Amino acid sequence: MAKGRTAAVVLAAGLGTRMKSATPKVLHPVAGRPMIGHLMAALNDLGAERTVVVVSPGMPEVGDYVAPARIAIQDPPLGTGHAVLAAREVLGDFDGDVLVLFGDTPLLTIETMRGMVAARRDAADPAVVVLGFRPADPAEYGRLVAGEDGGLDAIVEFRDADAAQRGIGLCNAGIMAIDGRRLFALLDEVGNGNAKGEYYLTDIVAIARAKGWSCAVVETADPDEVMGVNSRAGLAEAEAAMQRRLRAHHMDEGVTLTDPATVYFNWDTAIGRDVTIGPNVVFGANVSIAADVEIRAFCHIDGARIASGAIVGPFARLRPGADIGPDVHIGNFVEIKESTLEAGAKANHLSYIGDSRVGAGANIGAGTITCNYDGYFKSRTDIGAGAFIGSNTALVAPVTVGAGAIIGAGSVVAKDVAADALAVTRAEHVERPGLALTYRARKQAAKDAARGKSKKAG
Repeated sequence: MAKGRTAAVVLAAGLGTRMKSATPKVLHPVAGRPMIGHLMAALNDLGAERTVVVVSPGMPEVGDYVAPARIAIQDPPLGTGHAVLAAREVLGDFDGDVLVLFGDTPLLTIETMRGMVAARRDAADPAVVVLGFRPADPAEYGRLVAGEDGGLDAIVEFRDADAAQRGIGLCNAGIMAIDGRRLFALLDEVGNGNAKGEYYLTDIVAIARAKGWSCAVVETADPDEVMGVNSRAGLAEAEAAMQRRLRAHHMDEGVTLTDPATVYFNWDTAIGRDVTIGPNVVFGANVSIAADVEIRAFCHIDGARIASGAIVGPFARLRPGADIGPDVHIGNFVEIKESTLEAGAKANHLSYIGDSRVGAGANIGAGTITCNYDGYFKSRTDIGAGAFIGSNTALVAPVTVGAGAIIGAGSVVAKDVAADALAVTRAEHVERPGLALTYRARKQAAKDAARGKSKKAG
């Protein structure tokens, strides 16, 4: 056998009818990545030499997503053993170790995969290594029956198990590492003499034992790893389990979560040390946060980069393309999109900044918006370093506000403003003494007259 060579068969032919979706089951996301994507990434890190994804007819989206992995079609679907047989064209000559995985188990870790491959390469040379787990409620899982030598003697389905076997707590996860030299010889002997008329992959353990070949078990301590998703409820459970894992990871790496259960990460969220994240914060895809940042409560951050020392929130929204520089302050109800805020800039209240550059040390007053879209085209706003934008200002792009300029509150700025200039566009203040008293008296008299007419009519 060629030591060190690994291949994989990923079973993804399930139609996921219980998902009630036009999207193939394995493409439903967990932590922002399709379920099968988690497995494919782990296999890439593992260095799998060949990967075959087994699908049903009419699943081009799956093939597109997993490329350049090879696709095998299982048609018709006749069980898990039959599904692995569909990979014969790609793996028939493979003499390394073959992992058989399920596309709907996104929580399986690369560490467990490595453990299974290591067990397959043990001196005992087992033909098959099966992943086992101990759920709190074994329910109707198949049981793993160990032999006197500590190896695996059989996998017994619950409906076929006697009382003693049903008392076994070690259950079959269905995931296997198999000697590639013996894989298809074992599969060729699997029959379909069962109630469903299907070819079960689990039968290869008994076939291997009958040939005098040993089989082994690797046990995961985390039942979440082998959680399969077959429904929307199952998808929610997998999401919750993945979020628990991501929260634990970030806290282990030096991130403070003041209320961990309310923070939701994407699979690729990158966070530096000594970052503090408040309650009810949600991260979308492609977020990178440097060290010493504070994210306050109720923020939504997606596709953004945040530099060291920044403070964001509460109730802030950072959209794709938001580039928040060092020591920038983004306050409550501020939305940033496709914009760069340079070092020390501040937008503390109720503002929208889109398609813009805000220079170092600039201050954006409450209620300010950049009017970046005219219904047909997006245009940019450029605000120079140290500029001060007064409250309730509308900056109509394309427009440039020079460094050090001041924009008076309530202005609508549609022309460039020179550096260090003061620009004010609001109308001239007009005051008419006593007119408010006259106005109120006239209105009150009219109201009283209307009430008198109503009483006479009654």
